Amino acid sequence: MTNSLVLVINSGSSSLKYQLVDTATGAAVASGLVERIGEADGIIAHTVDGETIEHSGPIADHAEGLRLAFDMFERTGHSLTSAGVAAVGHRVVHGGNVFYEPTLITDDVVAEISRLSTLAPLHNPPNVVGIESARALLPQVPHVAVFDTAFFHGLPAAASTYAIDIDVAKRHGVRRYGFHGTSHDYVSSRVAEFLGRDRADFNQIVLHLGNGASASAIERGKAIDTSMGLTPLEGLVMGTRSGDIDPGIVLHLRRSADLDVDAIDELLNRRSGLKGLSGVNDFRELQGLIDAGDEGAKLAYDVYIHRLRRYIGAYLIELGGADVITFTAGVGENSPGVRADALAGLTRFGIAVDPDRNTAKSREARVISPDGAEVTVLVVPTNEELAIALAAIRTSSSA
Repeated sequence: MTNSLVLVINSGSSSLKYQLVDTATGAAVASGLVERIGEADGIIAHTVDGETIEHSGPIADHAEGLRLAFDMFERTGHSLTSAGVAAVGHRVVHGGNVFYEPTLITDDVVAEISRLSTLAPLHNPPNVVGIESARALLPQVPHVAVFDTAFFHGLPAAASTYAIDIDVAKRHGVRRYGFHGTSHDYVSSRVAEFLGRDRADFNQIVLHLGNGASASAIERGKAIDTSMGLTPLEGLVMGTRSGDIDPGIVLHLRRSADLDVDAIDELLNRRSGLKGLSGVNDFRELQGLIDAGDEGAKLAYDVYIHRLRRYIGAYLIELGGADVITFTAGVGENSPGVRADALAGLTRFGIAVDPDRNTAKSREARVISPDGAEVTVLVVPTNEELAIALAAIRTSSSA
């Protein structure tokens, strides 16, 4: 073990993902997932050296989940208390206007992240719980918060401003913040590395397509637009989130369906998107339903692709044309159909997908456009854990 080890923690409302990363090699030493926290049938799956060990039973809270994770490290010979962990990196969803760089965590920082929960009520509170639990277990190790919103902090005013009363917007922090920034930053850098070019020398569109999905327009290394906004609800159709809707729908549901704010929040964040239209949010299940002739699943897919193409078109205009379009995250990396349909019929814009390259199975970064295409189309796996780990060790070592 060396002092290049960073423990990365991503704390959700009822789950907690973690990974021990060796920043010297970029490799994951071990990883795990704690699920159903607060329920009687909790489970933790811990993977090391290609083998997974599981534990099931009640997991009272995040502190208990982390303690079980630490026990798993102990059992597999990677004790976190004696391994020389250099830092702990925490994914935090919303940094508001306050945090736009990786930040060494103090009590004041935790209090501010908690205050920002009004902007991300589904995400920041469990992020804070994870931070507090981890700080209690590793009190002598520096903890660093890495914010999803940071990469988009410098969006042009025209892209970040909503056209509402400007005083109300300022008073309540209403602007487009953008999310998945750690992934968009990492992937756009990997694109430059893969192509052997400087990120500042070309324009690119990055499509982060997972259960949560977002798009970004990156002009010479700087993000100039992104699909998510004040919250991670805006933009593309997602697994359970609606993405863009007429805001009047919220008013209509309040008045006509007598739904309160919490019920509408639940509807748009957890019962919409692919799940709301088809009953499933996993793309593999969705494809199975489509293959079986399910009309709801086919409609869900068509709406998903329609919205994705709309954003691609908008960003091509904003950038004055893209040099590279990149697909990443679970769906982006693993669904050839989505990639092909998203870019179908765009040859007049220099955009095409080679069928054989697109369907070839690979976990590596790769080109899927034909030789000589004006726009290079790539699949580049994201690695948010590595990006967080590298940011955490840089920040802790310079503090």
